[in-house]
Amino acid sequence: APMVLVTLLQRCIQLLILPVHVFAYVGLWDSFYKKVFPYIMAKIAPIYNHKVYKQKQVLFSNLRKFAGPSGQLMLLEIGTGTGTNFQFYPAGCQLTCTDPNPNFRKFLLKSLSENQHLKLERLVVASGEDLHQIPDSSMDVVVCTLVLCSVTSIQKVLAEVLRVLRLGGAFYFLEHVAADHSSWTYFWQKVCDPVWKYFGDGCSLSRETQKELEKTNFSELNLRHIHVTPYWIPTSPHIIGYAVK
Repeated sequence: APMVLVTLLQRCIQLLILPVHVFAYVGLWDSFYKKVFPYIMAKIAPIYNHKVYKQKQVLFSNLRKFAGPSGQLMLLEIGTGTGTNFQFYPAGCQLTCTDPNPNFRKFLLKSLSENQHLKLERLVVASGEDLHQIPDSSMDVVVCTLVLCSVTSIQKVLAEVLRVLRLGGAFYFLEHVAADHSSWTYFWQKVCDPVWKYFGDGCSLSRETQKELEKTNFSELNLRHIHVTPYWIPTSPHIIGYAVK
């Protein structure tokens, strides 16, 4: 019965946003939204960051231990967006940023100007699935927060992460994920999923990101489950942690 209900509610929501469907169908929504999305993120990101501030502080507190022999920390961030993680990175960190959306650039540069302790090595417009501009084993750390929900293939992104990380390097993540399948949250995730992608720039609510991480060839995986307030929203369940190559 729940599946029938899910489908019914999905149809209702889809009717409500019919204009968006039409725009998407004729190919106009994407280019419009790619321009608007950075402005929305610039407003939402600080609110979200405030909620997970303590968790992020703890998560990134041991970044330094992955610095290379020279003491330099080569850090690649996938899907940098507005640069909300910059404040958590250690001083002198050599930063490579990638994002598929070039419209984030000015927000990212603003964030850099507020975080003078970092040095931007390069800024690459690329999707996480194809980072061919980044050489093999060139990074000590790769960071990815709230990105794996909207990539086309988590598997391809994680394969690229493993490729660019040096042996013993680490992958840091914070992602919202599918709720427990027997929960109401999961029910609502399934209901909202088809519509959510339009407003979250391809974001999916019910990704089983943990399973993908477990399947990837990391030597060590440190992962915790957390819930971000308000608990009733479909993006509340998260995983947070780091994995070592």
